[in-house]
Parts: sequence; C-alpha cells; structure tokens
Amino acid sequence: MKKISLIVAFVAISSIANAQLYAVDSIPAPLKNKANAVVRESKTVVDMRSVTNVELNTTNAVTVFNKSGERYAQLALFYDKNTSIKSVKGEIYDEFGKQITKFSLSNFKDESAVSGFSLFEDSRVKYYIPQISSYPYTIVYTYEIRNKQNLVIPQWSPVPGFDIAVEKSSFQFLQSPIDEIRIHAINYQGASEELNYEKQKSLYWSVQGIKAIKKEAYAPNPETYFPSIKIAPVNFNYYNLKGAYTDWQGLGKITYDHLLKDRQALSPETIASIKDLVKDETSDRAKAKKIYEHFQKKTRYISVQIGIGGLQPIKASDVDRLGYGDCKALVNYMQSLLNVAGIESYYCVVEAGEEKTDLIPSFASMEQGNHIILCLPLKGDTTWLECTSQDAPFGYLGSFTDDRWVLACTKDGGKLMKTPKFEAITSRQIRIAKLSLSKNGTVEGVVNTTFDGSQFDNHAYLLTKSAIERERALKYIYDINNIEFKEISLSANKDMPLFTEKLGIDIDKYGHANNDKLQIRPNLFNVKRDVPASRNRTLPLELKRGYTDIDSISFTLGEGIVPIVIPKTMKTETKFGTYEAEIKMLGGQLVYSRKLVMRDGIFGANDYEAFESFVNEIANYDSLKLTLALKK
Repeated sequence: MKKISLIVAFVAISSIANAQLYAVDSIPAPLKNKANAVVRESKTVVDMRSVTNVELNTTNAVTVFNKSGERYAQLALFYDKNTSIKSVKGEIYDEFGKQITKFSLSNFKDESAVSGFSLFEDSRVKYYIPQISSYPYTIVYTYEIRNKQNLVIPQWSPVPGFDIAVEKSSFQFLQSPIDEIRIHAINYQGASEELNYEKQKSLYWSVQGIKAIKKEAYAPNPETYFPSIKIAPVNFNYYNLKGAYTDWQGLGKITYDHLLKDRQALSPETIASIKDLVKDETSDRAKAKKIYEHFQKKTRYISVQIGIGGLQPIKASDVDRLGYGDCKALVNYMQSLLNVAGIESYYCVVEAGEEKTDLIPSFASMEQGNHIILCLPLKGDTTWLECTSQDAPFGYLGSFTDDRWVLACTKDGGKLMKTPKFEAITSRQIRIAKLSLSKNGTVEGVVNTTFDGSQFDNHAYLLTKSAIERERALKYIYDINNIEFKEISLSANKDMPLFTEKLGIDIDKYGHANNDKLQIRPNLFNVKRDVPASRNRTLPLELKRGYTDIDSISFTLGEGIVPIVIPKTMKTETKFGTYEAEIKMLGGQLVYSRKLVMRDGIFGANDYEAFESFVNEIANYDSLKLTLALKK
C-alpha cells in the first residue's frame, strides 16, 4: 500500500512538473512578441559512433499560438534502406500545460517520397500533422534516426524560420577522440563547449532567448543572419564508398571518381543515334545544342530532393529506357549523350532557389547544394544547361540558379565556378502598343512585348498552356476590367533567348466618359505597386536582380478628343535605379513613354525608407490619370 502511494505521488509530481514546464504563461513575454510560435526547448544529439553508424536523437518542444505557426508543429521524417527511423513519440499539451494526447510512430502517415516512379520507390516519408483546433498548444516530440553513412551530417539550425522565437536550443556532436572533423559556424557567437573522455569527445553549442524575427520585404537570404553549425568529417563512408576530403577539390574528385563511376554507359543503339544526330554539325556548340533539344524531347523531370534516392544518380541507361529522372539522373544522362559526341561537360552541384545561395568557398561539405546543373566549357564560350526543363533555351539559366558559386566535378577534382549574372541592361521587357481611343472610352489595338535576360521567364511559361489557359492567365497578368483578346500570338527565339508576345486587344469603356470629358490612365500595362511600409526595420534591403522596363504606348485619338493639360515629364534617379515617364502629343497622337531601370544590390536597413519613397513615387506617376476634352 505504501509502495502504491509513493507511485501515485510520483505521478502527481510529474504531472505538476510538466504543467509548469509547458504552460504558456511561463514563456518570457519578450519571446511572445510578434511570434506565431516559440521553440520551448530543442535538443539535438548526433552520435557518430563509426563511419557506418551515425545516430540522430532529437527532442523538440514547440508552442503554437495561431494557424500561421502550425507549420512548426509538423514533423516529416524521410527514410530508405540506409536510413532507419528507430523510434518516435510525442505529446500535445494545452495552454496550461495539461496533456491533451499522445502520439507514436503508428499515428504517422507513410507514403512514397516520389509516388508513382519505380526508380525511387525505396525513398519514403513518415509525417505527422497535429489535428488541434484551439490555440495555443504545445507539441513535444522525440525521435531517433540511424544512418549507415557519415558523409552527410545534418546541420544545426536553431531558428527554424521567421516569426518563431527560441527559448532554448542545443546541439551536441559526439565522436571518437581520434576522428577528424571540420566545423563551420554561421552567425554563432562564441565557441563550442568541448569535453574529452577516454573513448569519446563531445562538442556542444547552445542558444537561448532569441526573439522572433519578422519577415521583412526585400530582406536578404535568411542564411546570412540565422545561426547554423555545419560539420563535415574528414574520413567518411557512404554506403561502402570510403574516402576522405578537406576541400572542394577533394569532394569534387570523389563525386567524379566514385558517385558518377559506371553510371554513364549507353546502349549501342543510343550511341549510334546520337552520332547520326550530329554528323552534319561542325562545331561543338551546334552539336551540343542539337543533343540538348533531342534530350528535352525525350525526357521529363520528376521533382526529388537531392538527398532522396541517394547522392548517386540513376544510371544513364535507365533514364534512356524510362524517359524520366530527377536532376541528378537527367544531368548524368545528358552528360553521357555529350560524351558520345566527344564534348566535355561538368556535373555541377548548386544551391538552387530564388535566393542566391553560394556554396561556402572555405568549407566543403556534401550537405550543401540541392540541385544539379551541367556546364559545358566550350572554347571561349562557357555554356550552362538546365536539364530539368523541357522548354528552357540552350545555354539559359533562369533566376533559379543564376549568379552563385557552384561545384563543378571534373576528372581533376572539384572546382568552384560562378554561374552567369543577369545585368539590368540585358534583362529587358520592351513593350510597344499602338492603340485607338474612341469617345465612349473604348480602347483597341495591338500590343507587342519582348522579354529577354532574367525577364525571359516572365511569360514564357504560357507556351505550355492551352488557348483557354493562356487567355485566363493574360487577363490575370494585365488586370484590366473588360479586356478581351482578339489575338494571342506567343513565340520564343531560343537562340537569343527572346520571348515575344503579340496581342490584339479590345477594352470596352477603359476611359471614363462624363459629359464633355474623358478620363484615362495612359499607362495601361505596367503599373508599379507600392512596397510595404517598414518602420523600425532591422534587416538589410536586398534587390536581388536588376532589370529594365521600357514602354511606348501611342493612342490615335477619335475625332474631337483633345488633351486638356499635358503633365510634366517625370524624372528621378536614386541608388536603387532610374525612372523617366513622359506624355506628349506627337503627329496627332497621344504618346506615353516610360523607362524604369532597377539596380541590384544590398543596402542598409536605414535605406529602406528612401527605397520605399522611390518606388511609391513611381507607383503614383504610373497611376496618373489624364483628362481629355470631348469636342463636338
């Protein structure tokens, strides 16, 4: 009886302790400010027991305040034959710290990470999304994962994203005292705590009391101000591949010699067809272009994260047979086809995305990079290929991989190369419209627009759409009441590259007629939007890509329509760019012209107010209304 009483008392004390631990009231007030969620406590322990046995143990407690914080409560765990989920358990507590429910691995949904594609059926994901309808609540989960390799060590990122505060978070790396590792800390103050034992060495990092960072418009890449720790063992084992590296040269050599080894054999039939395809071409560029276009017609891309399915590409012969693959597989296949024609190319690892994220020059590690592209070092004309697109022009990289350091894997080892940058002067949108304006306000005519450089992608995706989808998309893009398209002609010159859009338009009652006056906005198609106000800004301002917009719109005015007042020419120039707009009568026509050049660059947080003023001044003039007299 006494023993039972002690057990009951222990359970009661534990319940009280948990209630105190996870009660929302116990969160420091500054951490609640502007936060959608708070990391109450996060503990990550990576135990590198050997090069073939790395265990990851994670405990995470997150309080969610609202629907916007829900994503921080979700958990997804990827696994395959070399990565196993040993255990998962968790609890959910209400705002007072009282337990609502428990969950375990049996409550997770399990599905293929790439459903429907046989080459990747071994890659799977288990995920859990809590079904809680009232806020706030706290989710606590603990999981253990075992990896049979140590080439890729997960990095520690204690701040999961924007609008989430961190009460405390820690990362511990355990290793043998004789193991060599390299460490790269980003935005972490101080050094790790190090403890050495006879058979084990411990490295420990921690943070606490980090307030939520609000996402601000035009902010730089979060990786430049969020803290993280990257670890790369010198000696590694990757599923029976053993090796060592300390820099990009060594890592690129390993990729070339081992991960790409024996992956590029093609059938005699395919080899013969490629040779026949390029037999009449005299230059390597012309041969490569022809092979690339053949490749685009034959293959399709399936979206797979670079780590899923392993770091080694699927064999070229499998892609040749099946006609699909992820970025690794497609680049490897394209490289195999180029080899048939004797054209050298580099398999390149890149961190892709709208953010321009460089591979860190001073720190090589396999976990950097999420995409693969191909580089052709043609004589005097280095050419880059995006192999996941069936429509991209030969030699064109869009904003997904532009202007960043990538790893080229060559027979001599790895080397860092920079992908091309789009300059403002070569990223142009040029629009010429010839329109007529009648007394009832109807506008009709022809609009021709060309897009090049980084702006090539603005409307090029419309080429893959049906006629109905194109019209619907263009109505959304131009956002003009009553606009109808009498003609839609789209084309892409992939040699330049240049996208051309020709539209025949009819806009009923575009102008607002009132007795003897007619009011219109001369700038129909390219009105700059205001940027969000940002007082007390904390983050720098980044304009990621420069561009140039040129508009020339001429109106043939109906009989008896004359302007009352012509506004003055607007000109402004700042460090962010230049803008000029003019309205004038020329040869009996009302002509509106506009040129905007935006410059790329990183500016201080205190520059945002001037940037806001510059853009809003443009937006105001872009929206200018012109009053015309209607004479009988």
